[in-house]
Amino acid sequence: MKQVLRTIAFSSAVALITGLAVANAAATGSSSTVRNKLTVMAPASPGGGWDGFSRESQAALRSEGIVNNVQVANVPGAGGTIGLSQLVQMSGRDDILMATGGVMIGAVSLGDTPESLQDVTPIARVADDYAALVVPADSPITSLDDFIEVWQADPEGTSIAGGSLGSIDHLMTGLLAGAIGLDPEQANYIAYSGGGEALSALLSHTTTGGISGYNEISGQVEAGQLRVLAVSSPERMPGVEVPTFMELGVDVTMSNWRGYVAPPGLDEAQTAELAAIVEEMQASSAWREVLKRNNWTDSYLVGPDFEAFLVEQQTEIDTIIEELGL
Repeated sequence: MKQVLRTIAFSSAVALITGLAVANAAATGSSSTVRNKLTVMAPASPGGGWDGFSRESQAALRSEGIVNNVQVANVPGAGGTIGLSQLVQMSGRDDILMATGGVMIGAVSLGDTPESLQDVTPIARVADDYAALVVPADSPITSLDDFIEVWQADPEGTSIAGGSLGSIDHLMTGLLAGAIGLDPEQANYIAYSGGGEALSALLSHTTTGGISGYNEISGQVEAGQLRVLAVSSPERMPGVEVPTFMELGVDVTMSNWRGYVAPPGLDEAQTAELAAIVEEMQASSAWREVLKRNNWTDSYLVGPDFEAFLVEQQTEIDTIIEELGL
């Protein structure tokens, strides 16, 4: 733990104050400093989903006075696994949280990285971000039934735009294909590195449809450029008048959940303090506004339940990846 000491002109005062500071740090542990300075690692480039989630968390923690100084550090690459690898090397550090979610589990399944979320300290899941199946607003496809009919008639000719291979968009495509009786390996999924490229492909009718987080395409939906056919939430999202796949008779749900983990090697008190910080943020009015603004659903989960969820997620996503032939 780093202890910041004020420089004092008189050497005797320096010795006294330094000794007191060291003694205080040893007595109080992590809680005396993590409330003063916390780093939130976004394992992605600025502008992406994890970056947005991290910066929304930063703003809420600051505005509510939960942590005095919160910095966001971007560590992009490989679906978040570069950030994960770095976090694993920070054993014992209690001044950092890393954003994580379903995308990272998919990247772990696909990649060669030896690390997984079993190698870090789980803190909490805080929100669900659900995906939407969309088509251009001028598409002759006007309903989920229409899309399924077209897809079943020509599986390989029906292209679906989305994010990188192994992303939630890709996993959703595989789940949806299986749910309507198609071989997931037949799905003609077109991966794009950014949401802007996928949107351009959709609007130019380069692809038949697309799958994306609802929040990422809500502006185009409101502007009349895209039509949403269904969303992947188990129940209708608050304030979003769009049917779910389940509601329309297709047994598919999937969340691009978002949460936080910490480095390995933390003791019980250090873990509890980080969990308390996230809990206070999650319960705040500022975070209520964040959820509403981003069309995220509160899905707060901590402790053994969150740990069990991570294991279940890895098993589920490993299966989908295998079915997709990746």
